[in-house]
Amino acid sequence: MSGPNVVAIGGGHGLATILEALVDQCDQLTAVVSVADDGGSSGRLRRELGIIAPGDMRRCLVALTPPGLVRDSLEHRFATGALAGHPAGNVLLASMLELADDPVVVMDTLVEMVGARGRVLPATHGRVDLLATAARGTVRGQVAVSESAAIERLRFNPEDPAVPVEVSTAIHAADLVILGPGSLYTSVLAAAVPEIRRAIEASRALVVYVANLAAEASETPDYDLADHVAAVRRHGVDPDVVLAGDDAEVPIELRQLVRRAPLAGSSPDVHDAARLATALSELLTGVPT
Repeated sequence: MSGPNVVAIGGGHGLATILEALVDQCDQLTAVVSVADDGGSSGRLRRELGIIAPGDMRRCLVALTPPGLVRDSLEHRFATGALAGHPAGNVLLASMLELADDPVVVMDTLVEMVGARGRVLPATHGRVDLLATAARGTVRGQVAVSESAAIERLRFNPEDPAVPVEVSTAIHAADLVILGPGSLYTSVLAAAVPEIRRAIEASRALVVYVANLAAEASETPDYDLADHVAAVRRHGVDPDVVLAGDDAEVPIELRQLVRRAPLAGSSPDVHDAARLATALSELLTGVPT
């Protein structure tokens, strides 16, 4: 099926859900993934091996891989021994990241190996730490930021990390750029480093922010739709469209920007891939290619 060139930016489960929604709707689909995670398996491998965090890249690779043994194996989490807690896909990624200097080469090779239908690119070429100005002062690291409330500003160390040229090229060629859903600061905005924000601003693409369906108790307590949009704008991304749940309260000043649709699945706080596919397909049909 031919269709628009789509770039989806973010991390974690939210970006993987977007990819599952779009994998059958466009020929050119690129995920740009935050590699700042410092918790869980990713954090352990990052600290022990000095590599970029592999976990969110693995999730996105899985979302683009056809069902079957290969996909299941990438997600298989070891239960005992030295590898306990590590998904097999993280271990595979870690070995390749130790052998190759360029993480883009690693991800392109893996995409070909597993037959994934799309491209997965790291948001930064090397390791990056999140820094946030929050109610309790400056906090450092993805886990610490995720546990902080009243976040005013998200920053990075290094301040303006190097972005693979393939990422900027994909954004400049895109017809549609999607941010979210996901943890606002530690997934969505974590991937929107300064160079990526500049590329989005310079792109001719329609920019869509897929808003979360609910606030997160630790990271965005009491946030409503207006607060989510304000945070995205405050960090240098000005969306053309905000896709929100059908029960979202939309203030007057955002009514021309927001499109509401039924997006929740069995949980009212979690996006359903099939419903996202329906909502995004309506946006895709209106995007010139």
